[in-house]
Amino acid sequence: MADRSKITLAPGTLTLNQAREINRGAVHLSLTDDCLEQIERSVITVRNVVEQGRVIYGINTGFGLLANTVIPNDELEQLQHAIVLSHSAGIGALMKESTVRLMMTLKVNSLARGYSGIRLKVIEALIALINADVYPCIPTKGSVGASGDLAPLAHMSTVLLGEGEVTHHGEKLPGEEGLKIAGLKPIVLGPKEGLALLNGTQASTAFALQGLFGAEDLFAAAVVAGSLSVEAALGSRRPFEHLVHEIRGHKSQIDVAAAYRSLLAHSEIEKSHEGCEAVQDPYSLRCQPQVMGACLTQIRHAADALIIEANAVSDNPLVFAEQCDIISGGNFHAEPVAMAADNLALALAEIGALSERRMAVLIDTHMSKLPPFLVQKGGLNSGFMIAQVTAAALASENKSLSHPASVDSLPTSANQEDHVSMATFAGRRLAEMYENTAGILAIELLAACQGLDFRAPLKTSRSLEKAKALLRRVVPFYDKDRYFAPDIRKAADLVQSGCLNDLVSKDLLPSLGDQHSC
Repeated sequence: MADRSKITLAPGTLTLNQAREINRGAVHLSLTDDCLEQIERSVITVRNVVEQGRVIYGINTGFGLLANTVIPNDELEQLQHAIVLSHSAGIGALMKESTVRLMMTLKVNSLARGYSGIRLKVIEALIALINADVYPCIPTKGSVGASGDLAPLAHMSTVLLGEGEVTHHGEKLPGEEGLKIAGLKPIVLGPKEGLALLNGTQASTAFALQGLFGAEDLFAAAVVAGSLSVEAALGSRRPFEHLVHEIRGHKSQIDVAAAYRSLLAHSEIEKSHEGCEAVQDPYSLRCQPQVMGACLTQIRHAADALIIEANAVSDNPLVFAEQCDIISGGNFHAEPVAMAADNLALALAEIGALSERRMAVLIDTHMSKLPPFLVQKGGLNSGFMIAQVTAAALASENKSLSHPASVDSLPTSANQEDHVSMATFAGRRLAEMYENTAGILAIELLAACQGLDFRAPLKTSRSLEKAKALLRRVVPFYDKDRYFAPDIRKAADLVQSGCLNDLVSKDLLPSLGDQHSC
């Protein structure tokens, strides 16, 4: 227990900082007591509906196009059992344990708000699995993001029945064995409980939240790398002055410009070229606050949308105990998540695109006044020539991956579910874009620090010297051609570690808060 965070969840109040912590590693989850009454009241409401013989979708009917088929009371348990098994139709590689853990926590958070008609016993079983590091094996593909993430959540739920498979400390086991590890026995689901487990946007939201956290880490790294490139290229500070950005008015642009000013302040390199004849820098250096500010706007908007969804009740139908009513709606439609993920994709693509262009400036001796391709004895040595090609290839891939998923839709369930969000893919593809953009930033970071070494003995600012030192701990100066790939991997590890987050204001990015990355 000492090596895991303890999170006491008041349903509907999950924070981005808590979600980031859950994504980071194993947690011990518990619920506050004040949610228990509402959970029980919703269960009683469902029970009363069954006893009164009222026909309500998902409680005593079939599903989807079969909603008009009434199911007799003596088959309701079988109905809920069958929907879990039949909907476990996912395919592809398994979700990472971090994704599953986050998804399960989001499902607990939603169900425990008490609008789903599911017993506390079932919710506590999910919590027990999380706390025991028992994670259902869930294929990544098979959801269109409406009617909820049916297939992924069904695979999660099979384990509660003693079926399916789990992973525990890296070992794949039968679902029933996973239950035993968590101190559980197979559960017999009551009316509506199977549907409550399966219906919801938690898989899409988990993928999108992971994309958000990755985008924040890469954004911080990009601001640091971009500042290093300004220094290496002897760039001007004037474009970052607050007057320029205040009269345009975009808050994120103003905030980002301030971050650059802070990182670049008090530099020997700056003083060395105060009287230079250069008039204007290339856009990739000069327009960083404008482009990165626009990216930050997308990240902040996505954060707002996703934390709302992380706390939402998104299954169907919804149980309103106070009104003694059960209403079929469409909160399972993950369009808000799909659009938020698409916005994050735009931000990731542009962060990478701008980084690649800055790196291209550095290797061009006519623009940077540095040795060609950032290496001595050019010709004998090729230096950073092909590293820039790699960055260009990754930036190009991101352009294709950033195509919006939310504009696509294919009808399902015999046209009953005739418009869907594609939110699951929208969120899932962010992982590949994250890896691509981390690679691009790694190459820029290597190039910028190489350029700074050529400016010695002049030093950059204290903050940027810290960033350079972090890289130089793992990658030495490139004095002649050597096997390049390991350098890129080590630099990418630094970018992805979040260590560079500590060099920018925690207020800049939504989920960083008081967390320290290194």
